[in-house]
Amino acid sequence: MSSGEAEAKALDAADPGHRELFDVPPAEGGRYPEVAYFAGNSLGLRPKATRAELLEDLDAWATLGVEGHLDAARPWLPYHSLLTEPAARLVGALPSETVVMNSLTVNLHLLMVSFYRPSADRFKIVIEDSAFPSDSYAVRSQARFHGYSPDEAIVRLAPRPGESVLRTEDVVERISGSDVALVLLGGVNYLTGELMDIPGITAAGRAAGAIVGWDLAHAAGNVPLSLHDWDVDFAAWCSYKYLNSGPGSLAGAFVHERHLGASLQRFEGWWSTEQGSRFEMAPESRPPATADAWQVSNPPIFAMSPVRTSLELFDKVGIAVLRERSLRLTAYLERLLADLTPSRPLQVITPSDPSRRGAQLSLRISGSLRAGELAKTLRFEHGVIADAREPDVLRLAPVPLYSQYHDCWRAAEALAQAVPESA
Repeated sequence: MSSGEAEAKALDAADPGHRELFDVPPAEGGRYPEVAYFAGNSLGLRPKATRAELLEDLDAWATLGVEGHLDAARPWLPYHSLLTEPAARLVGALPSETVVMNSLTVNLHLLMVSFYRPSADRFKIVIEDSAFPSDSYAVRSQARFHGYSPDEAIVRLAPRPGESVLRTEDVVERISGSDVALVLLGGVNYLTGELMDIPGITAAGRAAGAIVGWDLAHAAGNVPLSLHDWDVDFAAWCSYKYLNSGPGSLAGAFVHERHLGASLQRFEGWWSTEQGSRFEMAPESRPPATADAWQVSNPPIFAMSPVRTSLELFDKVGIAVLRERSLRLTAYLERLLADLTPSRPLQVITPSDPSRRGAQLSLRISGSLRAGELAKTLRFEHGVIADAREPDVLRLAPVPLYSQYHDCWRAAEALAQAVPESA
């Protein structure tokens, strides 16, 4: 065993995390029985408790049929409320401001129905140039729906020439314009791993008269959030990345309490009305003064079950504790990569300031090697699963719940062998 590997194992013994609570995919041959998994920013690993708890909910269907709505151990009728308080704690919100429902982009659209209200003088939507494609598609379609040309309505913020991430002062300068109706940014940028200044940008946008919303797909379960105290207007997040709730699992939504009960435009359905009157079958909705008013359909119970399991785990461990371990784990990986990058066509584009990043380091690859090819080499020759974003970015996410220092060492060793030194 090398001194580097011995150091990694010693760090794991002192700072073990919670890997034993998760199912880690096996490695296909080679030296180690499990993969070193760095794709939790794309799909988190399955908690071991998920299978048994989901089967409990499935068995209620088998033994109770329709009576499961009221008589199951976890009754289906109010099931979504089991997720409300832990989800609110995770994102720093009031329970009344929080709801788990739908998928991320559906939630963004439902929220923009209420919060993108353009006028002739104020109709711009500001996003980051490297926004996840679904956000780009969503805001462009919203602009078209309201009768605006997407190319005129959408403002895409790009880093300064020669830089890889946005500067807060540049964001603030643009969103302070009187033409901005909506700011919709990623709390943690999916490509670079940059953690945006959510409170600062929110305050600047709202002071300028804009509505400020956040896509927290890469922030929820990754970094501590205080959406209520930061005065965010609205936010949405998925639960299949850092929240480990399974592929395509249900998403969350936040609406600040100052908007609750207000006469906002909103799409409605059966679950938008208050629970006490739902079975009166009245033709008009009576929405509650909570984020539940943005629900449309009755929730899918078997999709909610893994989210509930995951949120219980976050409640048990605590996001503050996870953030501290994340800082240590990511800094260790950063140190290992720093030994590689000077002599190889690799550049870390994630901010070096720990307060400006989440649990992710993104590497930009130069030369003829493509990110997808490198990811395949790491996976099939070294048992390291990373995430490639073509053509030239490889993302490594050391997730504090289950990643190990030894995983980080394996990733660095694999990159040293897979990426030739520059001539």
